[in-house]
Amino acid sequence: MFSGIVRSALSKYPSWLGPAVVRAMSSSGGPPSPYTALAVSHPAESVTHVELHRPEKRNAMNRAFWSEMVDCFNEIAADPDCRVVLVSGAGKIFTAGIDLMDMAGDILQPEGDDMARRSWNMKKIIAKYQETFSVIEKCPKPVVVAIHGACVGGGVDLITACDIRLCTQDAWFQVKEVDIGLAADVGTLQRLPKVIGSRSLVNELALTARKMFADEAKSSGLVSRVFADKEAMMAGALQMAGEIAGRSPVAVQGTKINLIYSRDHSVAEGLDYMANWNMSMLQTEDVMKSAQASMEKKSPKTIAFSKL
Repeated sequence: MFSGIVRSALSKYPSWLGPAVVRAMSSSGGPPSPYTALAVSHPAESVTHVELHRPEKRNAMNRAFWSEMVDCFNEIAADPDCRVVLVSGAGKIFTAGIDLMDMAGDILQPEGDDMARRSWNMKKIIAKYQETFSVIEKCPKPVVVAIHGACVGGGVDLITACDIRLCTQDAWFQVKEVDIGLAADVGTLQRLPKVIGSRSLVNELALTARKMFADEAKSSGLVSRVFADKEAMMAGALQMAGEIAGRSPVAVQGTKINLIYSRDHSVAEGLDYMANWNMSMLQTEDVMKSAQASMEKKSPKTIAFSKL
């Protein structure tokens, strides 16, 4: 039954999305330098795969993770060869959230001679951790995240900063912070209400720390697709990444930037920003190339777009 589902899922995608490619995206060896908590690969043209890579620790977010994500996404943002990013987790689950044992010193013992100085330093620490996920949102390349198994605490902060969320049928999500005596402070409380339409549901999840399973995540809008298993999900995610990467990078990156701007501004402000954006961005050869391909009934993926 399992193998039949996988074969059925893979048969929907191009031949380059075979099982070997999907398995290669979940590396069995250690992550390459310079990262210790992440593994970065390039499974298809113009696609960068960032894998949370501490499977022996359930991809818990240690000190290295918080800085490496910033370095990684800043590099991706400036990489003209990358047009779309795929994020996933190695091992049995997506992430168990923050690594409390590794992070306890920063969180519980901030430096400072008195309360004011300790508070000042704590604010700087929190702002640094917030940037770990804000950098995903700031990255102009669309980010597709593929979630399997548990996505706990900091994992919810991470995925709500991504543009497209996919998950497996066994995935579950938990805003865990109230269970460990704190309010989520690196993005969940700010982004989740804009991802899920129901403020009541957001409040319930954040205040009770209950688990949300895949079907509810799909119906509430947290994820857009649910797959039978991880292999089928990774095949689907890579196929989606390929579709995005095949479009004009001017159009794709401009779309992401304007979607995020409009989310946080009025309709009138969003329209004005869009007009200012496209008064220059429309002056690209990509428009004529795309129009020509459309008239010839060709896929945009057949067009050789210049790097951006």
